Amino acid sequence: MSSAQDTEADADADTDTERRRRRAQFLRDLAEARELRARVQPRRAKAARLRHAMRMRTFRW
Repeated sequence: MSSAQDTEADADADTDTERRRRRAQFLRDLAEARELRARVQPRRAKAARLRHAMRMRTFRW
């Protein structure tokens, strides 16, 4: 295997690792934003939870 292929494989691994790290950070931020919205607007958050629960109950696998 040539060194060019080695560095290309390393670059792919680095970009995949970086992409996963950014995605994990995004999901943490999204969860934090949802929690904040639930605290600020409890009635709306409760209605959203109830809608989601109804959607999950009526969903057919």
